[in-house]
Amino acid sequence: MKAVLADTQERLAQCLAVRSKVFVDEQQVPPDLELDDYDASPKGCRHWLVLGGSEPAAAGRWIPYGDGRAKLQRIAVHKHYRGQGLGKLIVEAMERDAAERGYVEAILDAQVQAEPFYKKLGYRTISEETFLDAGIEHVRMSKRIG
Repeated sequence: MKAVLADTQERLAQCLAVRSKVFVDEQQVPPDLELDDYDASPKGCRHWLVLGGSEPAAAGRWIPYGDGRAKLQRIAVHKHYRGQGLGKLIVEAMERDAAERGYVEAILDAQVQAEPFYKKLGYRTISEETFLDAGIEHVRMSKRIG
């Protein structure tokens, strides 16, 4: 499996399907908090997708966040594909993509339960306290990518 840029409406829809399964169905995030203006078009930001055969397996996106920083967001792996390295695959693909475009740092807001996963990928926690996003505790993390 490999990560691909979701540069068509069909691929974007597949990204949104993964995110809906993970965030809306599993984690009970309200749909109006899960989707935003970046999701209106494949050109809204840099959406990434991993397919398991023809089924969408993982998704994520990144946006410019000023001063050479890219913010990785909405990283999700369908529960049938967890434990297969797809989270690492999608994060590394987005980091490479951002670095190729001149970004030197990646930041993300990680759910507290996912903080150890991101630490294994080289991220460090930069928020002093946890904060709520969609009713779920998060921490802000950062990594040098370029």
